[in-house]
Amino acid sequence: MLRMPRFSVQTPRTIDEVVQALRTPGARLVAGGTDLLPNIKHRLEQPPVLVSLSRVRELGDVVVDEAAGVMRIGARVTLTAISEHAQVRERFPSLARAAGVVASPLIRNMGTLGGNVNLDTRCRYVNQTAFWREALGGGCIKSEGSVCHVVPGGRNCVAAMSSDCVPVLISLGASIVLVGSQGRRELPLEDYYLADGVRHTTRLDDELTTELVVPLPRGPRRSHYAKWTVRGSIDFPLVSVALRFDLEQDHVSAPVSEAHVVVGVLGSKPRRVTRLDDVVGKALDDPSLATAVAERVHQQCKPLENVPYEAPYRRTMLRVHARRAIEVMVAAG
Repeated sequence: MLRMPRFSVQTPRTIDEVVQALRTPGARLVAGGTDLLPNIKHRLEQPPVLVSLSRVRELGDVVVDEAAGVMRIGARVTLTAISEHAQVRERFPSLARAAGVVASPLIRNMGTLGGNVNLDTRCRYVNQTAFWREALGGGCIKSEGSVCHVVPGGRNCVAAMSSDCVPVLISLGASIVLVGSQGRRELPLEDYYLADGVRHTTRLDDELTTELVVPLPRGPRRSHYAKWTVRGSIDFPLVSVALRFDLEQDHVSAPVSEAHVVVGVLGSKPRRVTRLDDVVGKALDDPSLATAVAERVHQQCKPLENVPYEAPYRRTMLRVHARRAIEVMVAAG
């Protein structure tokens, strides 16, 4: 059994009180705790104070703002609630699917969207017990040491961002809203992440995520999320891909007007697949479209040995699951 170190817990009721509590050096936010608490048990985190969001009601709503053309999802909304929400399922089926395949039902009932968006990066050399890490002879860049065991000689940590929802939200053009002592700011979620596994977001120490803002579709669209894991539940994804195709008409034989493909579990931030111009204008059910997208994914995405399974095999699985995701969209009509 892994014991947790001692810490105190604060339970503010408003966002302002949360910001005030976060001014305590080393304080950490906790909502569902499905990511943070295991890290504390592994001594990857040893915060003196946990600031619980359980009583901050204003973070727990899903609101469709037709006038503004967006859906606002509070950071404390659970993954189960997102996966089952009628409006999310209708307008953003890929997001509902991503939230619905995280880990297990028990974890989805506890885990929140804000937590999934701020999920800590993971690495096979880091996410182990302190006793295991001691065998490395000094840990790694992300934990106690100064060496990267994935990329020997590397100066930056390449621990992987394993969130299921983040690639989907980026493909949907979502923004993140943060509130801190310096006020409120909103930025594209894609710009929130950094290529550094030690500190992979631009969040300030006294900021909290309050909501995700997702633009409503302006026309016909098909989207899907696919991930590969060893087991059908519990596991973090070993590769993942989110796809979104805006169509000129509401059927899969209509030409594609926009294509967005985002891949996860490569490094500390998701990767947007580029050079998809030749996909625009093709029908979604055109076999050459699936081939082109799968090849772009394979060419541009090169997994590292930062999570289990060999990187070349994971790269092959990316190509396979990108193609399969398009086949699922086509079969759905």
